[in-house]
Amino acid sequence: MKPSRFMRARAMLRAYSKLISFESCLARDDFAGLYHRVRTLPVANRTFHDSTTKQVCEAVDLACVFYWKEVLCLQRSAATTCLLRQNGVPAHLVLGAQQLPFKSHAWVEVKGEVVNDKSHVQEIYAVLDRC
Repeated sequence: MKPSRFMRARAMLRAYSKLISFESCLARDDFAGLYHRVRTLPVANRTFHDSTTKQVCEAVDLACVFYWKEVLCLQRSAATTCLLRQNGVPAHLVLGAQQLPFKSHAWVEVKGEVVNDKSHVQEIYAVLDRC
């Protein structure tokens, strides 16, 4: 069943709210707080449809378009992970890095598959943590 415009708008507003909430952590240089919030959020005990992951990722992508500044991969991935878990999807925030040139990156996986980025990020970055 295709979600209505109202449902898509509501999902986008929830995503926007999550982006703001994680923005405040990053503005305070509180990586530990952001990490703790994601790591300790349980997966909701509800059944999800195959389309849930796609709908949440689309809502976050749309919220990023309307965000007043550039959204960092950590902020976007933390928000996506939390929204997926709240919808019953067992999502994981993955933090990775490459050595030369040094770069870090964050993305979301569900059942080992990247859902909010290109699938080849798993080949480019060594996983530092999966929470």
